[in-house]
Amino acid sequence: MDAMQPSVVSVVMPVYNAEQWLRHSIGSVLRQTHSSLELIAIDDGSSDQSWDILREYARLDPRIRPIQLERNGGVAAARNAGIAVATGGYIAFLDSDDWWHPRKLEWQLAQMIAAGARVSYGAYDRVTLHGRLLSQVRPRREVHYRDMLKSNHIGHLTGMYARSLGTVEFRRVGHEDYVFWLDLVRRAGRAICISAPTPLASYLVRDGSVSSNKLRAAAWQWQIYRRIERLGWPRSAFYMCHYAWHAIRKRH
Repeated sequence: MDAMQPSVVSVVMPVYNAEQWLRHSIGSVLRQTHSSLELIAIDDGSSDQSWDILREYARLDPRIRPIQLERNGGVAAARNAGIAVATGGYIAFLDSDDWWHPRKLEWQLAQMIAAGARVSYGAYDRVTLHGRLLSQVRPRREVHYRDMLKSNHIGHLTGMYARSLGTVEFRRVGHEDYVFWLDLVRRAGRAICISAPTPLASYLVRDGSVSSNKLRAAAWQWQIYRRIERLGWPRSAFYMCHYAWHAIRKRH
């Protein structure tokens, strides 16, 4: 890893066949009012024009650091490749089909420093391909490890953490985002929700997404409790009930 730059935010963006949305996502990073950033965009074996788009932007803005993987390794491997070369004191994530509010990093960094927090997240909108608002996700003000066991309160596209928490990697498991933030909140002790006059980001909901199968998602959740967090049957069942309750509430 290169020498760390405390004021720089490293933005990790995995890219796979994303030419349809990639320019919009990259643009939302480059337009950030907190301009001290690097965008590490990892092409995960795309077969479309994604790599060409990344190289085009890199020629225009030195803050963009494109990486091309030899073969498709999945989103966890791509994000880990980005984290491995990041130089910023903070790391944030944006997938190649989502986008940020221009002041997202400005608000987030200022409030994390003021609160002495090392993990943060915020509100976001869920939208369709045509920009229609489906729902608004407004998370609670602060979460601790036990809260995270009950439900994932951190929308990945809004999450940011301080590198002082140490080396953290994504696992190749179902709900890899959740497992990642669960680990970070446990290390940090808490995570704070950023106060802002508008949502920090927009999440594109596409048909057939991996997380759309509810039964499969529930099975993943159970495995996280038992195999990753190593909780006993009673605690696993307790938190599984909370997970199911939160899942039902999100649908209404």
